[in-house]
Amino acid sequence: MTTTATAVAHPNIALIKYWGKRDEAVQLPATGSLSLTLGIAPTTTTVSLIDDPSVTADLGTLNGQEMVGKDLSRVQKFLDLVRERAGSTSFAEVTSTNEIPTGAGLASSASGFGALALAAAKAYGLDYAPEQLSALARRGSGSACRSIFGGLVEWLPGDDDASSHAVALPDSGLDLSLVVAVLAPGRKKIDSRAAMRRTVETSPFFPAWVEQVPHDIEDMKAAIAAADFTAVGELAEANAMRMHATMLGALPPVRYWNPDSVAALDLVATLRDEGTECYATMDAGPNVKVLCRSGDAETIADRLRAEFEDIDVLVSGSGPGAYLV
Repeated sequence: MTTTATAVAHPNIALIKYWGKRDEAVQLPATGSLSLTLGIAPTTTTVSLIDDPSVTADLGTLNGQEMVGKDLSRVQKFLDLVRERAGSTSFAEVTSTNEIPTGAGLASSASGFGALALAAAKAYGLDYAPEQLSALARRGSGSACRSIFGGLVEWLPGDDDASSHAVALPDSGLDLSLVVAVLAPGRKKIDSRAAMRRTVETSPFFPAWVEQVPHDIEDMKAAIAAADFTAVGELAEANAMRMHATMLGALPPVRYWNPDSVAALDLVATLRDEGTECYATMDAGPNVKVLCRSGDAETIADRLRAEFEDIDVLVSGSGPGAYLV
């Protein structure tokens, strides 16, 4: 059996958002979602089983720093699940590197647990098909199930642990790029899990969100199949704004925006008015992503750099699914 494995997974950005769970124990979402896997800023993770009986817990490093607290606890809980399924009692050492800021609403947990799921499954001898890996990754971080696949991906909400997983959507020839304005790379004050729970429990807008998202997914899939960039962009921007409106209805409100976020959203609207077709989306963080055609990506990136001093601006097309190295 292979006792060491290294995997790479890329972040994904949801065009139709995942926000809210109907079962926290096994990470079942309240609705489905639909995303684009990026071709930049992957997570690379190595899982090595420890052949030393004196070691009584999993060990981990992230970007060269020892994992502690909640970060380590999430990894250990995930590896407990893998061990249970593999019939193993071996602890592991996890070495992970993120090329995108961690905990800033930039999908680091998606790439992180996507890579961890694939590397851990290989190291512990689980022979899983992609859909099974996707369902496994979901147990670490819901959006990680989508990073198992490349390109445009749909997360099927499912009825139970096994049926809630992602699937790749057919390539219709859409020429999509994302320009990511990293306006605030630090960790956010409230993590996504806590913010989702607060929204589900206290926002009067949440039932309407749950009712609307399945319609958004079907409309988005139709727009993708027709290679209708305008419809894809309009749906993505509207869905993101609805998600944030739902959060703002929570008690107390969940607000990830900052003044630069609003300025970036205004800039996207200005670019459209000037004839550069592009659309904004935001996740659980202040950073703004701009959906565009690839030929417009560098122009948009340059405008963002001119508008905001000393920020990172990332440009990406469609990326691959998770893979072993």
